[in-house]
Amino acid sequence: MKLSMPLTYAGNPRETADQVASLERAGLDTVWVAEAYGFDSPTLMGYLAARTETIEIASAILNVYSRTPGAILQTAAGLDNVSGGRAILGLGASGPQVVEGFHGVPYAKPLARTREIVDLVRRGLRRETLTHDGVFTLPLPEGQGTGLGKPLKLLTRPERPSIPIYIAALGPRSVQGAAEYADGWLPFLFLPEKAASVWGDALTKGTARRQEGLGPLEISAGGMVAIGEGPDTKALLDHARPVYALYVGGMGARGKNFYNDLACQYGYEKEAREIQDLYLGGHKRDAEAKVPVEWLEAANLVGPASYVAERVAAFREAGVTNLQVTPVSPDPAATVAQMKELVA
Repeated sequence: MKLSMPLTYAGNPRETADQVASLERAGLDTVWVAEAYGFDSPTLMGYLAARTETIEIASAILNVYSRTPGAILQTAAGLDNVSGGRAILGLGASGPQVVEGFHGVPYAKPLARTREIVDLVRRGLRRETLTHDGVFTLPLPEGQGTGLGKPLKLLTRPERPSIPIYIAALGPRSVQGAAEYADGWLPFLFLPEKAASVWGDALTKGTARRQEGLGPLEISAGGMVAIGEGPDTKALLDHARPVYALYVGGMGARGKNFYNDLACQYGYEKEAREIQDLYLGGHKRDAEAKVPVEWLEAANLVGPASYVAERVAAFREAGVTNLQVTPVSPDPAATVAQMKELVA
């Protein structure tokens, strides 16, 4: 099991990025760089490549709407070059709120779009001449453009002919697709004990059709980490409440919120409805208070070292191969070093 950490995109990400070198020395294997509608991910990933030596640098996620397949290919190849072969490409469909609201692009055909981009990026990294007819048409025919486009291949030679590609997915069809054609899967608000009941069928169906040449599906998930005794440590779980309330309550509209749907699948239908009602009504603190402590305890790693070790084992049992940790301590590197021992 590898150990990784998401890099926050709020506030000043450069300050967090400057800490990654010490986390690398403490044993961190992978850093995930988010984008949402904050600072772009590739700029920070390039900065990290210059500041580190061994850590894997991963996007989590680049959405599949705001960049063309060619642009995503260029980004993946460029990052892999400047990092010396340490890039991971994390892709996802995001959601209508961001895609249509921030980027002004229709949120259409997310499954087909994601699959086609993965295929085009893989072919592009092999420096194949890119032609395609689907959601994307390469080159554009006469009538859709000038008619002067011609099939091209990547001009520069990539560091590697293949880069790990992870897909952020929650719905059954998208999770099935990830298990079929991606190197890895990025779930969110992952609850290990309920993962099989929510995603088991999708993973089984996708794995049965897994593309030839791919290794076993990697899974990266985890949560907040605080190791210590007593009620003060357990109280740190409250730091996770705003994130859960934001996604379950406010990341999308009624009837179109993937994270609210996930909470319902976990068995928290009543709480999910209450959180959404309160959050959309402007009562964010009240929404945060409704997040079930049972969910927070199981999805995060907060408590005595023995309890955290139990949670590590639960994540491992659920198939997680890259444990994401978000330390809540004045010395994140020390927490990473502790977690490295527990994971080992």
